[in-house]
Amino acid sequence: FLVDSQAVYQAFEDAVGDLDDMTLFRDTGLERVKALDEDIVFLCGEYGVAKPEVGEFGKSYAEEIRRMAKDGAVPELMCHFYNHYFAHTAGGIMIGKAMAAALLDKKVLNFYKWTTAGGEVIESRKPLPLLEPVKTEIEKMAAAWSDEERKRCVDETAATFRYGGQLNSYLSGGASPH
Repeated sequence: FLVDSQAVYQAFEDAVGDLDDMTLFRDTGLERVKALDEDIVFLCGEYGVAKPEVGEFGKSYAEEIRRMAKDGAVPELMCHFYNHYFAHTAGGIMIGKAMAAALLDKKVLNFYKWTTAGGEVIESRKPLPLLEPVKTEIEKMAAAWSDEERKRCVDETAATFRYGGQLNSYLSGGASPH
């Protein structure tokens, strides 16, 4: 789950970095690649295992994000960005608590922690000081889209849930409901 999530977040961070339309979504504090890298190194060391390869679900989702970025499909990409960052932030808190309690002697992984520009570390709750400004910028962007662009964004919603469900399926033994 963590390795595949890292691949997906890397694809998002690369897309945001590459697309001029996405400049407002750079360096928001929501970025997860570095935190995931730290957690993967910790877990590999703690359990004496090698870092696993990115699985099928992570590869396919990262490839789709990169394809959208390459094609300049910003409304579709923004649908994925919004749903992934916002849903996985909220759901991630619950997942992180459960993992910490069941497997890690209550150690909260960095993936489930966020640091604000002022240095406040947020864990065990939504990082609203980071989410709210991003949400505001997404709403401004979408308000400027044509009807056709809005439709393209909305039409991509089912795919965001399918890909996200596939990633989450690693936590339940690989059986995706999507």
